Amino acid sequence: MSESENKIRVLVVDDDVDQLMLLERTLNAYGFEVRTHRSSLGVSNLVRNALPDLVLLDVNIPALSGDKVLALARNQAPATTRFILYSASDESKLRALALASGADGYISKSVQGEALARKLISIYKKSRLPAASAR
Repeated sequence: MSESENKIRVLVVDDDVDQLMLLERTLNAYGFEVRTHRSSLGVSNLVRNALPDLVLLDVNIPALSGDKVLALARNQAPATTRFILYSASDESKLRALALASGADGYISKSVQGEALARKLISIYKKSRLPAASAR
C-alpha cells in the first residue's frame, strides 16, 4: 500500500484563496492528502471523481452556500464521505445549520493547526465505525 493510500483525503471548498492555501499547508503538515476548490460550482463532480474521505465546506461561499452544496454533493459521494461545514459564523448558528442540513459536523474557522487536524481525524474515525443500523 502506498503512503497516499494511508492518508485521509480532504477536499476543502472555500472562495478565499488565502484560506485555501493556509488549510492546504496546515493539513499537509499533519499528514492529510488535500485538494482545494474555490467555488461551490463543480463540487459534486469533484466528490464523485476524487472520492474524498472528508469535505470541508465554507458556509458563506458565493453562488451556492455550503449547506446547499452539501445536499447536492452528498448524492454523488461514497457513503463513507463526511461533510463538515466550516465558517467564521457564530458557533451556535453554525451548529444549527449543520444539524438542519444533515452535515456530519461543523468546525469554526477559529479552530486551526493541530486542533483542526484533531477534529478532522475524530470525524474521520467516527465515519469508520460500524453503523448501528448495520447490526
